[in-house]
Amino acid sequence: MNRIFCLVGKSCSGKDTLYARILERNPELVPVILHTTRPMRPGEVDGQTYHFVTEERLRQYEEEGQVIEKRVYQTTQGLWTYFTLRFELDADRLLITTLEGARALMNCYGPEAVGVIYLFADDRTRLLRYIDRESRQKHPDYAEVCRRFLADQTDFSEERLAQFSHLHTINTGAGIEECLAQWNALYRPE
Repeated sequence: MNRIFCLVGKSCSGKDTLYARILERNPELVPVILHTTRPMRPGEVDGQTYHFVTEERLRQYEEEGQVIEKRVYQTTQGLWTYFTLRFELDADRLLITTLEGARALMNCYGPEAVGVIYLFADDRTRLLRYIDRESRQKHPDYAEVCRRFLADQTDFSEERLAQFSHLHTINTGAGIEECLAQWNALYRPE
């Protein structure tokens, strides 16, 4: 049976880094690229980082019944929507999503097909990573950093994490090779 592996975690917990390294080492995995209405950041590539679409295109997908789940965030720069479209489960898949996104995938493809992996890093590490990442933007938005950092406390509360009975955790503060070893144990259990 093909599986869907969902990497979830707070902002700057290391999702993008681990995602890229997993795909490098496991070329048989097919990435699921999410869609968003937010503006593209410098260095992002359409169809690689996200599929960047208009609100009108999102409405078309919804009318076609293609949207599995969507999230709308009131950011300091306006409303941004992120969403997942239906896809064929014709291979093992990997994506970065939220707990809500993982739940929607379970509802669509069945809980036995979806593995949820929570990437954890302590708050200090995440905040320092976040400030560093934002400082490299053309127009840093530190108010948005603060908003997302605080929202993560609610989005990944112990109560919400406890709703996933088979949640796996990887501590991304342990170093990339240790994270990849933990991933391998989940992906190819002996």
